[in-house]
Amino acid sequence: MERKLMSQLAAWKNAPGRKPLILCGVRQCGKTWLLQEFGKRYFDNTAYFNFERNERLRSVFEKDISPSRILMELALLAKTKIEPGSTLIIFDEIQSSPRALNSLKYFCEEKPEYVISAAGSLLGVALSAQSGFPVGKVNFLELYPCSFDEYLAAADPQLSEYAGSIGEARELSPAVADEFEKHLRIYLVLGGMPEVLNTFIAAGDIAAAERVQDEILKAYELDFSKHAPVSDIVKLFLLWKSIPLQLARENAKFIYGEVRSGTRARDLEDALRRLQEAGLVNRINRIEKPNIPLAAYEDHRSFKLYLTDTGLLRRLADIPAESVIMDQDIFSEYRGRLAENFVQQQLTALGKKSLFYWTSGNTAKVDFVMQERTHIIPVEVKSGMNIRSRSLKVYREKYHPQIALRFSMQNLHEDDGLINIPLYLLSRYTVFLPGTCRP
Repeated sequence: MERKLMSQLAAWKNAPGRKPLILCGVRQCGKTWLLQEFGKRYFDNTAYFNFERNERLRSVFEKDISPSRILMELALLAKTKIEPGSTLIIFDEIQSSPRALNSLKYFCEEKPEYVISAAGSLLGVALSAQSGFPVGKVNFLELYPCSFDEYLAAADPQLSEYAGSIGEARELSPAVADEFEKHLRIYLVLGGMPEVLNTFIAAGDIAAAERVQDEILKAYELDFSKHAPVSDIVKLFLLWKSIPLQLARENAKFIYGEVRSGTRARDLEDALRRLQEAGLVNRINRIEKPNIPLAAYEDHRSFKLYLTDTGLLRRLADIPAESVIMDQDIFSEYRGRLAENFVQQQLTALGKKSLFYWTSGNTAKVDFVMQERTHIIPVEVKSGMNIRSRSLKVYREKYHPQIALRFSMQNLHEDDGLINIPLYLLSRYTVFLPGTCRP
């Protein structure tokens, strides 16, 4: 599965003032494979070290943190030469060794000629930071589950190439639209976890892919017990299991009392923060008015939670794969929340981390609001072919945005400043914006 982040890794390798790199991301989103593949493509040699699988490795860092000594001992353990510039050093699961994490500071200061990368789950890295973190001495990149574009490039390269050539809001032929929709339905079932996608692409077996999804969900739940304080474990499980139910509510607003009767915000805040730091959930706060900067108008008390991966959400919510693949109205059983989660996941992968939503009392709601340059753009998500919406109409009449976006299953078209973009072409949305709105 070719990952778009590979080009950013190549740019990091050649950047002046390069620092040790920490590649963050949820477990099993492909960090290890990506770094090892990066080593194969761009270096003469790769020295790989896993701190979870090799407990003895941690002892190398328990003495003084001397980069020269550490490099010599690592070379002995790896039985290979570690050369500056030509060897990629990979510290995997670095959250298991706070001392190794802290050593990156000294590699940056004393041995900048060596190319050092590290990978770790966001939860582990966040917890390890309490024991010392090399602030200002590392570069960061974040890897997300495979986007729909990355899946499509592997599953149907010709269709993927065609998608990349679309440069204006002009309707697609029904035959081509059907091909895109077929792949979208599959992606909504599978999500973007590389092992899940590779399992399906290799054998075309959704049941086998779902078994991998179940293993990933189980691994996440085991992480709760492994990394979290005992006092938070039950809260984490309750929060995690409640997300599909919270999204199923009419306006999807997160209600603490729905997690467990009588629960208040302060009882769950720490557990929710851990899920966010782990990258397992994404929090979208409500804004009171769509002005720049959006963050100045957010209401931290009102928010929605989305899962990091739409396929895992479907599995956690126990939505049958056939209801997504076969039903005419893809999301009828889940009120369009899979569509919302898909849009949030894809926009986040495109770098849109500052997403919000807007409501006007109990009368109108816009699913997402985002900023492009000096423009605030309302984004509506529709899961099927019915795209009538009073809420977006209310928003546009009140705030008069230059442009509005609707992601739906209808064909590509523009009508009086409202651009309808099929869900499967979401990643191309900036191409369809007016020049003054493009990033």
